[in-house]
Amino acid sequence: MNKSMNCKEYVQSAANKIKTFFNNVNYKLTEQFNKNIYTRILFTNVIVFSIALALLINFSNFMVKQSVYDQFNQDLLRKSKRVNYALSKQAVELESESGIQSETDQALLRFLSDSFDARITIFDKEGTILSTSAEQEVVPGSKVDAKFIEVLTSGETEVVHKTDSETGQLTFTSVVPMGNTEDNEQTIESGILLESRPTNLDLTLNKMRLILLLGGIIILMIVIVVSVYLAMCISRPISRLSTSVAEYNGGNYIFSNENHSLDEINVLSEQIKKLTVSLESIQSKTDKIEGERTRLFTEISHELRTPLTAVQGFAEAIRDGMIEDETLQNKYLDMICTQTLHITRLVDDILALSRLESGDITVEKLPLDLAALSHGVVMSMEGLAKCNKSKIVFMNKSDKSIVLGDVDRMEQIIRNLLKNSINATDNGTIKVEIESNKDEVQLTIQDNGIGISPDELPHIWDRFYRAKNQRNLDVEMKGTGLGLVIVKKLVQMQDGNINAESQLGKGTVFRLNFPMFTQQ
Repeated sequence: MNKSMNCKEYVQSAANKIKTFFNNVNYKLTEQFNKNIYTRILFTNVIVFSIALALLINFSNFMVKQSVYDQFNQDLLRKSKRVNYALSKQAVELESESGIQSETDQALLRFLSDSFDARITIFDKEGTILSTSAEQEVVPGSKVDAKFIEVLTSGETEVVHKTDSETGQLTFTSVVPMGNTEDNEQTIESGILLESRPTNLDLTLNKMRLILLLGGIIILMIVIVVSVYLAMCISRPISRLSTSVAEYNGGNYIFSNENHSLDEINVLSEQIKKLTVSLESIQSKTDKIEGERTRLFTEISHELRTPLTAVQGFAEAIRDGMIEDETLQNKYLDMICTQTLHITRLVDDILALSRLESGDITVEKLPLDLAALSHGVVMSMEGLAKCNKSKIVFMNKSDKSIVLGDVDRMEQIIRNLLKNSINATDNGTIKVEIESNKDEVQLTIQDNGIGISPDELPHIWDRFYRAKNQRNLDVEMKGTGLGLVIVKKLVQMQDGNINAESQLGKGTVFRLNFPMFTQQ
C-alpha cells in the first residue's frame, strides 16, 4: 500500500514538474515574442514558415505517394494482362483433389514471376488456390482472401492495397479474371493474383522528405536573415523616434527633421512633429496663464490691501475709544463705508472679469438700435455729469444704426465708458456720436478732460491699471482698474472692436465699431 502511494506521489510530482517546465517555456517564449517589433517579426516569420514547411512536406508526400501508387497500379495492371495472356496460351490442367500441376505449367509461372517481379497465384471462383509461383509461401488448396473472390465475381480488373500486419510493408495485389476478359458471355471460372511490393517507394519518399527538409532549412535561414533585416529597418527609425520623444520629454523641443525610408514612419514622424509644436504651444500658453494668474493674485492682494488697511485702522481707532469727538467718529465711519463700497465694487468687477474669461457669461445677439440705446443711457447719466459741472451732448449722424448684440451688455459698455469720461472731466463737455457706413456702425465717446499720456495709453486695457493723473482721485470716483478690461471683453463678445486716442490735458476719445445688421 505504501509503495503504491509513493508511486502515485512520484508520478504526480513528475507531472507537476513537467507542467511547470512547459509553463515556464511558454512564458519565456511569450515574453520574448511580445518584447518588441524585432522579436515579433522574427518569431512570426519563423513560426509561419515552419508550419508552411510542415504542410508542404505532408502535402508533397501525399501527392507523390498518390502519383507513385497510380503509376504502380497501372504498371501492375499491364503486367496482369500480359500474365493472363501468357497463361491463356497454355492449358492448365488441375486435379481437383490432389492439386498437382504439371512441371511445364509450374515452370511458366516461375518464369513469369521472375520476369515481372511479382508473385502469381491462380485460384478458382470459390477462392481455392489452384497454382502459385511460390509454393514455399502458399500451399495449393488453401483459400485466398474473401475480397479477392468478390472482385473476381464482379468480372472487373482491380488493384487492391494491403499492409502486412507483421512487417508493415505495403503490398499491391492485382485481381484479373483468367481468360478472355473482353468476352462477356464467357463464364469466369478462375482468376489470377499478381502480388508485388514496391521496394523503392519508401526510399523515394524518404529522399523527397530529406530534400524538402534540407531545402526548408536553407530557406528558413534566408527567411531569418530577411526577417532580421526587415525588423531592423522597421525598428531602427521607431527607436530614433522614441529617443527624440524622450529628449522632448526631457525639455529638448528641437525635433529631428530626418526623412525615413518608410512612408508610415515619415507620417508618424510628421504627426509627432505636429504634436511637438502643439505641446510646445500648450506649454507656452500654460506658462503664460500661470504667470497671469500669479500676477493677478498679486494685483488683487495689492488692490485689496489698501482699503482693508484703512478700514482696519479706522475700525480699531473707534473700537479702542481713541476717537472721542462725535464729528470725527462719524467721519471715520463714512470713510469705512466708502472703502467698503470700493472693496465691493472691486470684488464684483473681479468676479465679472473671471466669468467673462472663463466663458460663463454669454451674450444674446439680437437686433438693437445702437443710437436709441446710447441716447437713453446719455439721458440717464446727465445728472451725474452735472455733479462735475459737465454736460453730455448726443449726436446721431446715421439713419441706420441697427447692430446685433445684447441690450444689457451693450448698455453696460456705454455706461462704463461714460462714467470714466465724467470722472475724468471737470466743467467740460462729453460728446456721444453715432455714425455709420454700409458695413459698420461707429459709436464715439469723446471728452475734453485730463487725458492720458501717450506712454500710458497702451496699458489702459491691462488689469488694475490706472493712469497716474487718476490715482489721486477720491475713492468714490476712483475706478477699480478693471472697467476697461471688462468693456473690451464685452465688445469682442459682440463681434466689435474698440480703440482709444488721448492727449494729456486735452481729453480722450473711445471709438467702438460693430457690424451693421441688415434685414435679409
